[in-house]
Amino acid sequence: MLASAGAATALGAVTVAGASGDHDALLVPVLAIWWLLAAALGMWLGRGSRANRDIARLLTQARAASSLPEQRPGLILLNRLWPLLVVTVGAGALAFLAPQVPGVAAGFALGLSLSLRHQEKAVEAIEERDGVSFYVERTSPLRPMQLVRTPGFRRNVAPVG
Repeated sequence: MLASAGAATALGAVTVAGASGDHDALLVPVLAIWWLLAAALGMWLGRGSRANRDIARLLTQARAASSLPEQRPGLILLNRLWPLLVVTVGAGALAFLAPQVPGVAAGFALGLSLSLRHQEKAVEAIEERDGVSFYVERTSPLRPMQLVRTPGFRRNVAPVG
């Protein structure tokens, strides 16, 4: 979610810079309307507090393990987010030739980020309830993501009220 929001911000910035270089006064206001529509659509799609079907399926299919898997966060991020990186760099490279391309891509990245804003809460709720931790397993960049479920610490919290 944060990587997508960062990509949207970067693409929005290069869009404004590219449009100011073209002296196109209409492009940025039109793209700003697209960004508002994309944000509204992303907020509407991510409005529920429940996990979407793909995240729920991923959590239920998590492989149980008794020890922590090897963690290489940078490699895992690159392995899972390479499509976002390719689109961001590709669209950003076109900013000064065709500033509308990164502008449209920024709207999609913004919508994606807002639609995923509640998904970590579903994972956190299961981790707190069951006393487990989920980790991303190393897989090929072209294969679907897989999770590993490891024992964690159950939190016994007294209900309020």
